[in-house]
Amino acid sequence: MRHTPAVEIVEHIEALRREGGLLADSAEKTDPQARVPTCPAWELRDLLRHIGMVHRWATVYVADCVRAMLTADEQRERLEPAPDDDGALVDWYRAGHAGLVDALAAAPADLQCWQFLPAPSPLAFWARRQAHEAAIHRVDVQGTAQRGEITPFEPAFAVDGIDEMISGFGLRAARRLVADPPTALLVRAIDTGDDRLVRFEPDGVRVTEEAGPADCTVRASASDLYLLLWNRRTADGLDVDGDRSVLAHWRAKARIRWS
Repeated sequence: MRHTPAVEIVEHIEALRREGGLLADSAEKTDPQARVPTCPAWELRDLLRHIGMVHRWATVYVADCVRAMLTADEQRERLEPAPDDDGALVDWYRAGHAGLVDALAAAPADLQCWQFLPAPSPLAFWARRQAHEAAIHRVDVQGTAQRGEITPFEPAFAVDGIDEMISGFGLRAARRLVADPPTALLVRAIDTGDDRLVRFEPDGVRVTEEAGPADCTVRASASDLYLLLWNRRTADGLDVDGDRSVLAHWRAKARIRWS
């Protein structure tokens, strides 16, 4: 997904459409009260309420050009609540997902609205963020429904998700990731040749797209690295060289929480 911004937006919207559809299809076949292995505090119904709400939350910014983060009161006023009936949750999710896809597809290229990570434009941000939101939670649902049988990601999309995690959320969480003495983690996608070097330093985190000296190196497919860095799989079966505590540092500190 390294083309012109306009092409990236189209690709991300299509990824959102695809991943949300896979999520809903898998959820339909699963007990809403099943525990989600990758989100152990949640049952499937909790995950559906979360992702359905997040899609609706994003839709408000895109469709209504909201320039500031919604307050808790504004969210309660503007977002359709999840149904109490577990049997209606998948349809509720599908409706919110479709509304978001439509809003992104109809939005002007010069859309002005709030965003919380750097991006070429607000539209590029929301298309990318919601594509990966749906993708990662699709993995959660498939892991619940299919006993760990996860549909792999296309390499280009996975590399894009690695970038969003490392250069977006990772830098945002830099204060939790600092290390003294400094350490470095290198991840290499063996199917695309992409390298990402993350340096954990006393005063912050540095990321480069070139290989360099590292205390720990992980080599795997882009899809497996995407899942690893988002804490959706372990390093078991992957090629890991060096000090595994450096990888453990990332996995313990670079966690994304809704707040």
